[in-house]
Amino acid sequence: MWLLILEALAALALLGGAVWWTMFSGRRRDEEPDDEDPPAR
Repeated sequence: MWLLILEALAALALLGGAVWWTMFSGRRRDEEPDDEDPPAR
């Protein structure tokens, strides 16, 4: 039984890490956006 709980906690930790990575690993708020791409039509 404890093995199932441990596995569930590991899965939640991986999910939380993936969410944290996608939310906080991008461009900083104070950085200006790149002007290399032309605007979309």
